[in-house]
Amino acid sequence: MLKEKLKDYNIILASASPRRHAFFKTLNLDFEIRLQPVEEIYPKHFQKEEITDYLAKLKAEAFKDELKPNDILLTSDTIVWHNNKAVEKPKDKADAFRMIKSLSDATHKVVTSICFTQKAEQRIVNTITKVTFKVLTDDEIWYYVNNYKPLDKAGAYGIQEWIGAIGITNIEGSYNNVVGLPTHLLYETLNAMVENK
Repeated sequence: MLKEKLKDYNIILASASPRRHAFFKTLNLDFEIRLQPVEEIYPKHFQKEEITDYLAKLKAEAFKDELKPNDILLTSDTIVWHNNKAVEKPKDKADAFRMIKSLSDATHKVVTSICFTQKAEQRIVNTITKVTFKVLTDDEIWYYVNNYKPLDKAGAYGIQEWIGAIGITNIEGSYNNVVGLPTHLLYETLNAMVENK
């Protein structure tokens, strides 16, 4: 399978996200983690996948001088898109409460881009998942904010956690995308890249 096809490549995941690390293990891929600090600033007029494409590519720039010919660097970015704007990670618990309250009784989009960078080539793929929440009570939102870790998540929630189990009524698209990585796209794109060599 894919692991065998990638045996001559070194997969580098530039992400500190434990959820992304777990997905790579689920796909049975050998990889190393490399991190570089990046200031995630994008042009204000960008929308949806324009933002995530730009930031995924920006994260790859920090590594461009250190890549070897057999390296495949993977960088990605996820945002929640709601009411025509990006909902990023909350600053504090009050901000997390406000974000989740805005998602209550509404449908939002989760947008992820993955950038695949090699020494001589780069490609970017993206996907959008629609997620609908029921009406969430203030008590439910505060329970989640106080008992879980919303501060490291775009939109202040994890679909795989309590709030997703009790609050999400509909999802259109990739569930794994909402968790943090559209694994089907990762698999398809890596397959295509090594088959074309």
